[in-house]
Amino acid sequence: MSITPFPDIARVDALDKVQGRTIYAADVPLAGLLHAMTVPATINKGTLTSIDVEAALAVPGVVRVLTHNDTPPPPSGPQGSPPLPPMLVPAIAYRGQPIALVVAETLEAAIEGAEAVRATYATEPFAVRIEDADTPREDTESPTFGDADAAFANAATTIEAVYTTTANHHNPMELLSTTAVWSGGRLTIYEGTQTSSGLRNTVAQLVQVDRASVDVISPQVGGGFGQRGEVPRHTAVVAQAARLIGRPVKLVMPRHQIFHNSRFRPHVQHTIRLAADADGIMVAARYDCLQQNSRRGRYRADWYHAGPSKIYGIANYRGTSGDLRLDTHGPAHMRAPYEHPSSFAFESAVDELAYALGRDPVELRLSNDTKIDPSTGNRLTSRFLNACLTRGAERFGWSERRFEPGSMTGPDGMLIGWGVGAGVYQAAMHPAIATLRVGADGSTRYASAGHEMGQGMRTAIAQVLLAGLRIDPTRLTILIGDTTAAPQHSTAGSWGTASSVPVAAAAAERMTAALNRLLDGRDVPGNMHEQLARVRRPYLEVEVSMAAPGQGAEHVERMRSGGNAIAGLHGAYSDFTALSYIAHFVEVRIEPHTRRIRVPRVVSVADCGRVVSPRTARSQVQGGVVWALGAALRETSEVDPRYGGWLNADIAEYHVSVNADIGEIDVSFIDEPDFDANAAGVKGVGEIAMVGAAAALANAVFHATGRRLRTLPVRVDHLL
Repeated sequence: MSITPFPDIARVDALDKVQGRTIYAADVPLAGLLHAMTVPATINKGTLTSIDVEAALAVPGVVRVLTHNDTPPPPSGPQGSPPLPPMLVPAIAYRGQPIALVVAETLEAAIEGAEAVRATYATEPFAVRIEDADTPREDTESPTFGDADAAFANAATTIEAVYTTTANHHNPMELLSTTAVWSGGRLTIYEGTQTSSGLRNTVAQLVQVDRASVDVISPQVGGGFGQRGEVPRHTAVVAQAARLIGRPVKLVMPRHQIFHNSRFRPHVQHTIRLAADADGIMVAARYDCLQQNSRRGRYRADWYHAGPSKIYGIANYRGTSGDLRLDTHGPAHMRAPYEHPSSFAFESAVDELAYALGRDPVELRLSNDTKIDPSTGNRLTSRFLNACLTRGAERFGWSERRFEPGSMTGPDGMLIGWGVGAGVYQAAMHPAIATLRVGADGSTRYASAGHEMGQGMRTAIAQVLLAGLRIDPTRLTILIGDTTAAPQHSTAGSWGTASSVPVAAAAAERMTAALNRLLDGRDVPGNMHEQLARVRRPYLEVEVSMAAPGQGAEHVERMRSGGNAIAGLHGAYSDFTALSYIAHFVEVRIEPHTRRIRVPRVVSVADCGRVVSPRTARSQVQGGVVWALGAALRETSEVDPRYGGWLNADIAEYHVSVNADIGEIDVSFIDEPDFDANAAGVKGVGEIAMVGAAAALANAVFHATGRRLRTLPVRVDHLL
């Protein structure tokens, strides 16, 4: 690929979205469509002893009510593999768990029928808060290298503190939905998902059919970042309902039920100790993280160490981690799942160390740069964290910052604070297979893996194809998230663009070579469509597969058969570590009496390798900053210790940022390709965008007030 910067083109799907033409999973029109509604459990833990559906069946329009008697038990997978999500079962593990599915001719009848279902239970004691945990901590192995204890014993300066990040829930605009259709022995599922192949494979196992007879179509996802990364337990139930009834069935889950049934970011307690020598070089870190988990949850506590163990050149690191088992739905990935909470804690601790040393927080970070991954000893590729810090400080005007907390005020008496936070995130990649067809009729069809969650994947793919092919841009169709069009892998972990762009570039190169062979030196005028028409070739089609660095054909085949083959987990490859980097600078203004916090401006500089789609990349960073500020100031999921479940299970009481909360967000990129990571030089930006921004805000609050707040979200009453 050329290393010429890509132009800042508009999103290829922008016009359709603003005109309301974009079709999401719940919008697909189907003849004879039935509507479904789940019935949630009203206890937090126990056993369903009876369920009365007669009143529900008497509601006009109700067609059928499915209970645990209508769904098969989950089959056992290979030994050591995670258990499949159950469908409808009598064992209640958390409040809100579906116990029945009502299917009706109209949505209103389905809702009325669901409200008419009556159930009785045998209840059991439960615990839903960390402070009420009824089992001991379960420790997990964590990264440890060097000799942290010896380094602490000889350190000139040490600090230690405990930080807390509370539970958070996803709240994308698009609700969870599933539409299932059985026709001719095939099951087609329309669902907004980040893992169409994974959903196909899991549902096939649950409804006990060959996965080759299941198709999953996810043309658009109205917000992902983890919530759509796993298979929800209602999907197979809806598929089973459609099979039993013989008509298409659609479920759009209400937001209150989504809170109880979708994965969430868990409550975590972070204990961090840092040490520096007489020159202010960080010589040791001790990091313990304790998270909430469900009784059978597999969300890994040790992965909180992925960023802190690599961000600076700290040679001695001792990590520990553990779970406290509670009676909630299992936690799982939410944007920058481990890196957002761990960076809040670790970057806050670095700020505390800077003040203990009497050093500028930016200068301390700059002096602790490294070219080696201290956790493995491998070289770091394309590391521009210091460039992010230096450019960000210049754009922000950091040189005008006074060091002493509480020393900066505005002419209106507002307390002004400036804070900085940095972050790292893996530069991972997944094998991909793409098919490209250019037609003499002016059309171009490209099919490959990937899921459009609004992050701009189609725009990035279009950039590459239009740069490499002489085609009509108005008739380019990009098919992703569709198991009928191409083998799919999950889109997560910021490997989406890094996986989709290199294979698209390779497809464009192969198409150009194929056309040149076809023309065989003939001077045929026009673009590719016109050239094909003049030589009377209706179309030309090529297929390309690509693996990640260090991978081979077997990894491509694993992907083709529906498996995952991720390379670069936590940035680790066989002989190098590839990471994305970012630096955030945040200004807060705090009213001196009410202590109301406002954020008038943020400066963020990212090193995400080559920027393929400048407009959507910038949008991703702005969105990540907004999310981080919301998590830092507003977002927390309140659990009910008496009855279980979530108390603020709607967007009226779960407070997310709105336009009035957001000031200027200045975004720029280093835009240096990393060709070690992949052939396109691309590293991810979707997840790194959020990492470190919450810490920058908390550090700014300390600078404004002298109050060190170590729990998210930061509340006004914490400052009174």
